[in-house]
Amino acid sequence: MTSSHPQILNGQVLLPTGTFIPARLAFDRQITAITPDAGAPTDRLILPGFVDAHVHGGGGADAMDGPEAVRTLSRFHAQHGTTTLLPTTITNPWEKVMAALRGIRQVIDGGGAPGGADIVGAHLEGPFISSGRLGAQPPNTLEPLPELIAEVLALNVVRAVTIAPELPGALQASQALAQAGVRIGVGHTRADAETVTAFLDVLNAAGATTCATHLFNAMGGIEGRVPGPPAALMADAHAYLEVILDSIHVHPGSFRLACAAAPERVTLITDAMRAAGLGDGVSELGGQRVIVKDGQAHLENGSLAGSLLTMDVALRNAVKAGIPLDGASRMASETPARSLGLDDRGRLAPGLRADLVVLDTALNVLEVYVGGQRISAAP
Repeated sequence: MTSSHPQILNGQVLLPTGTFIPARLAFDRQITAITPDAGAPTDRLILPGFVDAHVHGGGGADAMDGPEAVRTLSRFHAQHGTTTLLPTTITNPWEKVMAALRGIRQVIDGGGAPGGADIVGAHLEGPFISSGRLGAQPPNTLEPLPELIAEVLALNVVRAVTIAPELPGALQASQALAQAGVRIGVGHTRADAETVTAFLDVLNAAGATTCATHLFNAMGGIEGRVPGPPAALMADAHAYLEVILDSIHVHPGSFRLACAAAPERVTLITDAMRAAGLGDGVSELGGQRVIVKDGQAHLENGSLAGSLLTMDVALRNAVKAGIPLDGASRMASETPARSLGLDDRGRLAPGLRADLVVLDTALNVLEVYVGGQRISAAP
């Protein structure tokens, strides 16, 4: 339901040009007008809602747990300014992965998550990854066999996939997925830079959308004589670059390197797991025990177990790292939307979805609107 009369927000509105102007923003389900207003308050910043293309859970819920959990994690992240997200699976036995995808499909078909972010599809992270670069993923890896890819495509729910390019059949599987409009992410890989470059070249030539799945994590690093996947991905002219900017997974200097290499292709993600928002304690990820302490989540073997991040914190961390607010906003909204083929959101302009986040000058969330509907911000 929407109001029969347009709603109005007053504040400093971020235009697609990267300029903030004092203005009145009118909207219903879509933005209807942005009108300059010299008297607009200076302590209210109006930005596009955040787009998180890689999020496993939050608020105690995980995308693997079924439809109600998907709704819960969507509501949790919406409170922190996320207005669009892709619930993300984890490597598990195949039947559990497919059950999770069917659950996400069920939520979308049932009208989404009232009071939550818009769910536009799923991110299939695993099981088509390297057993030697699991990170926090369980060891249930599979080769991307044609019959498995056909099962995935039949659900018509996956919008992004993570795949290790060195796996047998990875290129053919990626080509089939890309033809269906799926964004192809390189991640959880032991491939060298040359293998990654060759993989990207073929996909880019075919018009696929490519991406680094959490750049710098679960892949080799960069050395002068061994550039590794990060160098290949940053040097590519097309690949988007996911970054978990929680000050734990990626050093601010590495983030600045990615921004210098490809400022228009960096996308902020949370990679959040179910314990996001719950504080210290014991949690679970893909059937594995997780210890949450001092703002970090680890498996019992010490591996990082996803993040506890929310997109509002990622935005603040980008600004702390030296990125101007307009650029940080682009990395949290416009760029990920573009990477997913969502041209109706990620910017503030008449005719686009009224996915909005209102911040104070310390970049704390004050108000959130998803398709024009106000969401309760986190306390």
